[in-house]
Amino acid sequence: MADAPVSVPRPYILATVAILVLTVIATTVGLFVPDFYRDAPVLLPQVYGQDLLTLVVAVPALALSLFFAVRGSVRGYIVWLGVMGYLLYTYASYAFTTAFNELYLVYTTLLWLTLFSFVGGVARLDATALKRSIGAKSVRPYIGFHLLLSLLIAFLWLSEILPATISGTTPPSIADAELPTSVIYSLDLGIIVPAFVLTAYWLWNRHPWGYVFTTILLVKIATLGGAVLAMAAFMIRDGASVPLAQIVIFGALTLISVFLMVRFLRSITPRPERVVTGSAGNDA
Repeated sequence: MADAPVSVPRPYILATVAILVLTVIATTVGLFVPDFYRDAPVLLPQVYGQDLLTLVVAVPALALSLFFAVRGSVRGYIVWLGVMGYLLYTYASYAFTTAFNELYLVYTTLLWLTLFSFVGGVARLDATALKRSIGAKSVRPYIGFHLLLSLLIAFLWLSEILPATISGTTPPSIADAELPTSVIYSLDLGIIVPAFVLTAYWLWNRHPWGYVFTTILLVKIATLGGAVLAMAAFMIRDGASVPLAQIVIFGALTLISVFLMVRFLRSITPRPERVVTGSAGNDA
């Protein structure tokens, strides 16, 4: 992973190490301590699936990407940001949705640590330098994928929200989970869908920040798709029926996002210029 030089300041390294430790604790307890979660039964396969994907995929990916980023890899730095974005989304949902348990303070600590690392890490990127390191390669596949995902997510949630809004009732996914509202609705429709649309627009206009957020969102979808498949596995284990179409769709989205992510990362060519602003010495 030898490419343009980057630097990861010591506060972000320490924050990432803390995130790794707390995430391993949270997921291990959630998966292996019997009856730890106090949520409605319909939610349990979701949290178990999320914990499994986080422990098996996200934790190793975060550790490896940090290792390469510290060694000066732009690709490692971009993947580190993407996994950090996934963990920010995950522990925002845990902090706001999961029924109170003994790990509540761990969830809130992970929320602010991932927010600090993600925002700070993005702010340090020189988007123009990253764009130059990629060159004039075609961005149409990424634009199409971003728009497709924005439409799929919007359709998925609006197909539940609009009928309930018109009839004055509560969507079944909220009622069955015994929740006052859905944090996932809010995060996806308020942040993720607009991010896909804005990133597609930026890429269409060859705006540098479109290149930055493309990989971050591709990592998000790859991990989201994997988490949904893990959730489906827990639901099947518990005797619930999972539509085959759902498994096929999310499996395909996961494979496509991984393919496009690898394609995008491989398009980053070595450059002598610095893609991440600042220096390790100044920021330590």
